Amino acid sequence: MKTEKTYNMSVKKMVAVIITSLIVGGSLFYSGSQAVSWGTAKYKAYSKTLQSKKKKFNLKNFSLKELLKTKPQQNIQPVKVVSEQSQVIDVVKKASPAVVSIVASAEVPTFETYYQNPFGNAPQGFGDFFNFRVPQRRQNGTEEVRIGAGTGFLVSADGYIVTNGHVVSNKDAKYVVYLNDKDSKGEKIEAKVLARDPNTDLAILKIDRNNLPHLDFSDSTKLQVGQTAITIGYALGEFDNTVSKGVISGLSRSITAGGLGAPAEQLKNLIQTDAAVNPGNSGGPMLDIEGNVIGVNVAMANAENIGFAILGNDAKRSFEEVKANGKIAKIKKAFLGVRYVILDKEIQKKNNLPYDYGALIVRGEKMTDLAVVPGSPADKAGLMENDIILEVNGRKINSRNILADLIEKYKGNDKIKLKIYHKGKVKDVELILDEK
Repeated sequence: MKTEKTYNMSVKKMVAVIITSLIVGGSLFYSGSQAVSWGTAKYKAYSKTLQSKKKKFNLKNFSLKELLKTKPQQNIQPVKVVSEQSQVIDVVKKASPAVVSIVASAEVPTFETYYQNPFGNAPQGFGDFFNFRVPQRRQNGTEEVRIGAGTGFLVSADGYIVTNGHVVSNKDAKYVVYLNDKDSKGEKIEAKVLARDPNTDLAILKIDRNNLPHLDFSDSTKLQVGQTAITIGYALGEFDNTVSKGVISGLSRSITAGGLGAPAEQLKNLIQTDAAVNPGNSGGPMLDIEGNVIGVNVAMANAENIGFAILGNDAKRSFEEVKANGKIAKIKKAFLGVRYVILDKEIQKKNNLPYDYGALIVRGEKMTDLAVVPGSPADKAGLMENDIILEVNGRKINSRNILADLIEKYKGNDKIKLKIYHKGKVKDVELILDEK
């Protein structure tokens, strides 16, 4: 075979080969190893096909240079690739103007030192001997002193602010908000505490100002463990609008939180994050990667990289209630009406019980501490002392899913199904919850 004859094609034939290959699906581009042997073995048969298609391509008027200049038509939607770093920067630029620092101050007494002779006036002639002076202290007016600091964020253009209840817990204190938008950065405005949420550690404040930057809420029921979490706050009460980034480490967490001089309280259904939450961050927003509020920073654990936030949906509900009604109603929780202990292997073995999980219905130490409240949903459904409630709507009861927490997820008049161990048999019981 003469390779010169095989590969010495004219320009017109070469162009025809390229175009025909594109028409039949680009086999030269996607069939790699077949392209080398294909030319020599198939050229004669293929050249006949090219001859029959010459007129269709109008090769006489065709220019290879023009072909190379032509840009291919594409129907592919362009995709904008954005790095997480640039996205976080954009979120911070968007959100920071709506984050405020809150400083609490109060009038505290001031004291002065004076000296007094405990013997009174010395007898005549004994002045030097009895001239003792003992230092004493007495109040001399009052002065305004900073007693605390925290963070908040604007949720409306007309000055509504969300923060933590413990940030504004002192009813005798004055609360000053420091703005952070570019037109009024550092400006101080006294804020009024409109309401403290009796259901959660949240509070709603108001400042007398309009056309303010503010944040929007995202639906916190759609949160996923592992998604990005960005926090902004007045870290240590010193560094305003400090930013930290991490992920959501867990959901539906329960903790006991408290501070110096503040009573401990149970906080439930919290977001756990590894983003830094420091003293002073309390009341600041937790944001998603779009810059929307998913939570309100509330507490940190005595461990590294563990912080907590109240669900954004709770904050949104509190704000909307205050704006509509001027107050926040206490949520009526679902009520079952039993006294119980959570079973484990130790209690099971000690009492020879058939299960090491569930809620054993028991009476209390006092005669009035009944196992089942008369007239309660549990009483109406026939639950009795020594019954074991094993499941609530298919969810097994144990130390991580205690009965009270499972019931609190429902409302009054909700129908639930319990699986119980009753007099040696397991059975399902349906009942309608009351409100507590």
